[in-house]
Amino acid sequence: MKKIGLSFFAVLLLISCAKNAKSTQDGDLNKKFDNYKNNFISALWKINPNWASEVGFHKYDSILIIPDAKANQQKIDFANSQLDSLKSYTIDQLSNNNKTDYYMIKNQLKGIIFNIKELKLFQWNPSEYNVCGSFAEILNGNYDSLETRLRAFNTKMNGIPAYYEVAKKNIQNPTLEHTELAIAQNLGGSSVFQDDLKNALQKSKLSDAEKKQILEKATVSVKAITDYAEWLKKLPNKTPRSFRLGSALYAKKFDLNIQSGYTADEIYQIAINHKKDLHEKMFVLADKLWEKYKGKAVKPADKLELIKQVIDEISLKHTTPEKFQSEIEKQIPELTAYVKAKDLLYIDPSKPLVVRKEPAYMAGVAGASISAPGPYDKNANTYYNVGSLSGWTKENAESFLREYNDYILQILNIHEAIPGHYTQLVYSNQSPSIIKSIFGNGAMVEGWAVYAEKMMLESGYKNSDEMWLMYYKWNLRTTCNTILDISVHTKEMSKEDAIKLLTKEAFQQQAEADGKWKRATLSQVQLCSYFTGYTEIYNLREELKKKEGDKFNLKKFHEKFLSFGSAPVKYIKELMLTEE
Repeated sequence: MKKIGLSFFAVLLLISCAKNAKSTQDGDLNKKFDNYKNNFISALWKINPNWASEVGFHKYDSILIIPDAKANQQKIDFANSQLDSLKSYTIDQLSNNNKTDYYMIKNQLKGIIFNIKELKLFQWNPSEYNVCGSFAEILNGNYDSLETRLRAFNTKMNGIPAYYEVAKKNIQNPTLEHTELAIAQNLGGSSVFQDDLKNALQKSKLSDAEKKQILEKATVSVKAITDYAEWLKKLPNKTPRSFRLGSALYAKKFDLNIQSGYTADEIYQIAINHKKDLHEKMFVLADKLWEKYKGKAVKPADKLELIKQVIDEISLKHTTPEKFQSEIEKQIPELTAYVKAKDLLYIDPSKPLVVRKEPAYMAGVAGASISAPGPYDKNANTYYNVGSLSGWTKENAESFLREYNDYILQILNIHEAIPGHYTQLVYSNQSPSIIKSIFGNGAMVEGWAVYAEKMMLESGYKNSDEMWLMYYKWNLRTTCNTILDISVHTKEMSKEDAIKLLTKEAFQQQAEADGKWKRATLSQVQLCSYFTGYTEIYNLREELKKKEGDKFNLKKFHEKFLSFGSAPVKYIKELMLTEE
């Protein structure tokens, strides 16, 4: 017995030593990987200075990369070299957070190679070439002194003429749609080098000589920008590329951009089924509300027509073009107060949200968006960009405002601001992983905003049949975004069929449907991010609710989920279930 006992304890000691040795080995590997990540990010910013500036790293603000073949090859070499470096890490020995970072880095590197070698946007999308946004960021930033930023602005302008000359050489058979977008955005954005710059110079303490030099360069820059737009207008383009991506490229881009547990084909079928479910729920509510809004009018036999008529009546209640932005501003504190009262999620009061008119260089794709500070500039303002209705015809403005009626405008603000994008991106910047902050997964970001809409209504926000009917209409938009995008890019959906889907089955106003068709022709895959991310987040929550039972806490779930940063939902799910 004594011998057996000694042998048993000897085995235990050996096991313990082995575990300690493995723990030490894993710890050393994770430290090594953390060092690798720091070096990787430093190298990444050198070849992507604009991206670095966007996330708040301003060391390379004065550099404008000329987008020639040499720059593309440099990016490919960087990606291949980093992929080789990743092979030295055993994924199973990394911590959960480092596993996620590993996957996200690898995906990003594969995306760089795919974009240059296969997708080739630099050849057929002229809107890829636009310096206005990065220069506007320098002017609008609140980092460093105005004088320091203006000097970086000044140096960076040196490369603008060469930048646009290379752009002209790169472009081959561009799509007509992206050509029009490039013209509009470059001409609109050129104001950054005119009135915006002059206003900044007036406020600065630069010498008269420096101001004069900057204004002279700005004149040259505006000429290069407008010349590019004029060149595009006159470009002979007898065989323009189709804006449709095609099934093969679309499937690859979906996998790289969305990083979902679903394939594009799978999420398409889920969206089709969800649309049918939403129609059934909407009919029940619309039928109930019929008499309130339509009186004794005869109900249509067609269920979708009945739903449409009730929605049309409710949609008449909306703000005016002049008050559209101020109405949004008014609702933000109301949403904040509700989230706090219901104890749904902690909202950091020290992180400002500024509602502003959408800058000219951003115009042309969406009517509302969030511009959040990066992880290096966490205390900067988050901007809620609101599209202006000035210059719109009375009919188009009315159509737009019916779409964003008094009910849906509140859902839009939940999505864009609280507790949607604005709140999630504040949390993302607090993530201990800078990888998750800078490689933010679009499906997680958009999916959270869509999830927030339903979560708020489930909690009782403005509870009414009208609000739920309008929420279902709004969620139907998210669902049909996926159906539309996949159908347009892989199934040859015509504009006529797209507008029919959006107006007849998703009950959208004509102006909204026209805008969404335009967006589908200008982007690929991104429209799928909303529904895909939402589906995965909602399913994760329901799985944990079922698993934890009475112990499930909604606020705890939200804060834990957001604490992982903007990682793909499938990885957050793995981390949360592992912790469970």
